Amino acid sequence: MSLLKLAIKSLLNRKASALLTLFTIAISVMLLMSIERVRVDAKSSFSNTISGTDLIVGARTGDIQLLLSSVFRIGHANNGVSWHSYQYITQQRGVKWAIPLSLGDSHKGLAVLGTNKDYFNHYRFGKKQPLRFASGQQFNHLFEVVLGSEVASSLNYKLGDKVVIAHGMGNTSFHNHDDNPFTVVGILEPTGTPVDKTLHIPLAAIDTIHGKSHTHEADHVEDESHEHEHEHEHEHEHEHDEINLVGNPKQITAFLLGFDSPLYTLQVRRNINQYKPEALLAIMPGVTLRELWEMLSIVEKILLLFSIVVVLISLLGMLTSLLSSLNQRRRELAILRSVGARPWHIFTLISVESILITGLGCLLGIVLFYGLMLLSADYLQSHAGISLNIALLSSYELMLLAAIIAAGFIVGLIPATRAYFYSLADGMSIKI
Repeated sequence: MSLLKLAIKSLLNRKASALLTLFTIAISVMLLMSIERVRVDAKSSFSNTISGTDLIVGARTGDIQLLLSSVFRIGHANNGVSWHSYQYITQQRGVKWAIPLSLGDSHKGLAVLGTNKDYFNHYRFGKKQPLRFASGQQFNHLFEVVLGSEVASSLNYKLGDKVVIAHGMGNTSFHNHDDNPFTVVGILEPTGTPVDKTLHIPLAAIDTIHGKSHTHEADHVEDESHEHEHEHEHEHEHEHDEINLVGNPKQITAFLLGFDSPLYTLQVRRNINQYKPEALLAIMPGVTLRELWEMLSIVEKILLLFSIVVVLISLLGMLTSLLSSLNQRRRELAILRSVGARPWHIFTLISVESILITGLGCLLGIVLFYGLMLLSADYLQSHAGISLNIALLSSYELMLLAAIIAAGFIVGLIPATRAYFYSLADGMSIKI
């Protein structure tokens, strides 16, 4: 009988303790793989929140603060960018498109973003994926709103519903613009980014609800303007429609820039950072995202350390199990010696058992890992914005598994060495 078959039969003879050890290793492998996959995909999702944008321009603060406030809707900008500066910069040579961003309002704790149609045409996330509509279309009139997927699902909104915007960010609002409700005309597909938690309205509507919403005359003007837009919907050209929806605001929070060629990026960035009329800051989102992740690297290391400790504990559990069962098996090992097994046969038998338990634990851990990923993918996408990549194991993950199996083999050498030195007389002398 081969040593492999003998090892399998030996494990089956002690299946209760073997299964317990196997499941312990499987759970630790599942945790290690899950933490590693979530860590990598969280970093990827974080980095893929915005792509295809060459520069983000805002008031002069810090690079990371500008990125968090304009893209992730975290915090708020202390100052804005004047509309005159926006127009001047966007008319520079090489600028292909520009997306103005105006933040500061909310709806039930969710951010409201004033922007233009270029937002839907040029904003990219992930690997330069465009925004797509699950239903409806872009806004075409002043008091129309496009919802992110999570806004629509969490608040149960559908096309045609009325939405009231509140002044200020957060769940507590000091003034609701009840006299200017917005009609839902579009719902975006999920992106796993802050776009999902954002309400998008025309930039001109921001000025309208702030500057004119407190007078009856304003209501009359707004109604006439809204009605006028509906009457001439098919007569206006795209450019004229854009002017109506963008308006002429005093200032905006920030804006995104895309260029015809990457060669313009550094030149325009330098010119913006040295802009005399106003203190502005231009950042490259990809570079700033990497800086931000470096700041969070300590959390990444702690997660990795935690998962490694879990694996080590499970391997120590296997060592304890093998050593505790070794005393009970001294009679069995002595009988094997009596029928011709050499000391190295005993050593190999115990080593094969440890490798079998570790290997089967890894296989079961992989199955549990994929099961956990499938069950938690939607939750992490909707609640944490982490898009899990349920794909084959990466080379790094395979290396982790190989390291676990190697560690299991090394741990198994300890009881194997002890068994090696058990003598035949010592085994036969045990009374049962």
